[in-house]
Amino acid sequence: MSDTTINPASSAAVVAAPAQPGQSTPYKKVDLRSDRPTWCPGCGDYTVLDTYFRLCERRQIPREKIVTVSGIGCSSRFPYFVQAHGVHFIHGRAVAFASGLSLSRPDLHVVVFSGDGDAYSIGGNHLEHAARKNIHMTLVVMDNMVYGLTKKQTSPTSPMGFKSKTDPTGSIDIPTNPMQKLLAAGATFVARTSHSNPQHMLQVMERAMDHRGFSVIECLSECVEFHPGAFDAANPRKGGQFTIIEEKKNDGTPEDEKRHDPSDEAAAYKLASLPFPGVFGVFYDVKEPAKNDREQQLIDNARAATGGAAPLACLQKTFARLK
Repeated sequence: MSDTTINPASSAAVVAAPAQPGQSTPYKKVDLRSDRPTWCPGCGDYTVLDTYFRLCERRQIPREKIVTVSGIGCSSRFPYFVQAHGVHFIHGRAVAFASGLSLSRPDLHVVVFSGDGDAYSIGGNHLEHAARKNIHMTLVVMDNMVYGLTKKQTSPTSPMGFKSKTDPTGSIDIPTNPMQKLLAAGATFVARTSHSNPQHMLQVMERAMDHRGFSVIECLSECVEFHPGAFDAANPRKGGQFTIIEEKKNDGTPEDEKRHDPSDEAAAYKLASLPFPGVFGVFYDVKEPAKNDREQQLIDNARAATGGAAPLACLQKTFARLK
């Protein structure tokens, strides 16, 4: 482990080329801002939103190609604040909606923002199936270890002993380990970051967006109203330690043997098993065919079998055969 930043090359600024006919006009992050954010003062979600704006500005993703999807919770207000396409879907179903969107519109950049309750509780089943199918999207889980929108209930990641409206004497349930859960679900890109380190968050989000398949980021995002100080142990400004994963460089040096191999699932599990606050960076990153690509291959094969006939002609032929 070291305190060096991950993938420094990804932090180089991207200069937008002049717009050509049919292309979007270059924009600044201020152009992406829509409605005024309404989180509590000091909420970690502000940093996540600003980092998302910075990422879109840096990549110059055409705004008509950006789709921000969310479920229910404080984190799920995101689509209201982004001047691009967005969907505020029902509780726990953001990943399900995003799956259909990604499979039907491969030209779009689908980014899902969820919370620990939205993703790991009611939406846990959808998350697992999207992960195992490796559907192309980026999911950012803003984990504050509490149900904040409904005013302090125990969430799947709340620590044992946490006192809330649902556990007034303290939670007696073992919390979910998000990293182990995501690895076991089959996600092909799994990373971890914190709102207290926006530069690291930006680098991780860039790598996640470059990944073809299901990429997910566990992002610690403090709820200063209902769980203040939850992540002080990971914040150097508050006496904590933000330990960043040092990845293998494959440079043949002896010290490289101690560095983390993101393609090693067993090694990723070991990192995921470290006591809180653990480590930050990319735990797992492997290349596997995305479901989008597999489905497209099925479509191409079917079209080839019909000699490239139009869909309506294929449908009419099928109906004629049923007469």
